[in-house]
Amino acid sequence: MANDTTPEGFILLGFSGNPRLEMALFVLVSIFYTVTLMGNITIILLSRIDSHLHTPMYLFLTQLSLLDLCFTTSCIPQMLINLWGPDKTISYLGCTAQLYIFLGLGAAECVLLLVMAFDRYVAVCRPLHYAVIMHPQLCQKLVALVWMSGVFGTLVQCPTTMKLPFCQHHQVDDFVCEVPALIRLSCGDTLVNELQISVIGSIFLMVPLVLILVSYGRIAKAVLAIQSKEGRSKAFRTCSSHLGVVFLFYCTVTAVYIQPRSHFSVKGGKFLTLFYTVVTPTLNPLIYTLRNKDIKGALKRLFGRDRNTNEE
Repeated sequence: MANDTTPEGFILLGFSGNPRLEMALFVLVSIFYTVTLMGNITIILLSRIDSHLHTPMYLFLTQLSLLDLCFTTSCIPQMLINLWGPDKTISYLGCTAQLYIFLGLGAAECVLLLVMAFDRYVAVCRPLHYAVIMHPQLCQKLVALVWMSGVFGTLVQCPTTMKLPFCQHHQVDDFVCEVPALIRLSCGDTLVNELQISVIGSIFLMVPLVLILVSYGRIAKAVLAIQSKEGRSKAFRTCSSHLGVVFLFYCTVTAVYIQPRSHFSVKGGKFLTLFYTVVTPTLNPLIYTLRNKDIKGALKRLFGRDRNTNEE
């Protein structure tokens, strides 16, 4: 039965039927969250401190780290509380805030990955004009577009989702308050909401993904035309990290949001939710730092400077 009144809160079921699995997940999520905080904060600080990283690429990478920090902090502390003990509740306002942040940052990240793909396209395909095209004013406008897209995405979907007639048990079969899980909780007609999420998904998931693939098709063509092996290797390194992040993000988010009421969304959605809320934000800074000579150089300069200061 549906409840026409505003609920006081929701119950995030997660894996409540398997306490041992929840304890194991508590440890793993805690570790991943710690690495996420350290990795993304490191990238943000290095990009601000080191003058060698004051480039469009690292401006956008800083925005990605900031998005990941906000994204994980909006849900993981609540997730850890629910995994630790029998209390699985979240207040209505808390659930609403989590949903707004989730949708906003998710939409912003889709647009940001497209902006980063455009930056890589200009760097590889138009290297002589890179400084002219990617001038500071354009970069600031692109960053503003990213955050404005997030605001638009959340204001369209969130209000209609939270106005759904939720079933009286208020049990959300997931770890977080996100649209597919709340749609499944509704005991009323959700056709409009499902159509809405399909349209929003097409705008923020499919359109950027197609444009990213088109840009990388042109990048691949340009890379193959480079004569020197060293030049091809350098061009590949500048793009492979971003392409890896795109693959991780889109594979998981698309599977959850394209068919919000599907059997797969119910059964496999929890693991996918864990992946894109916990694992992906942890892997992003690792992908960009482990194979990035600029970041490694910035770390060496930072610690080398500290060592020289201590010796003096």
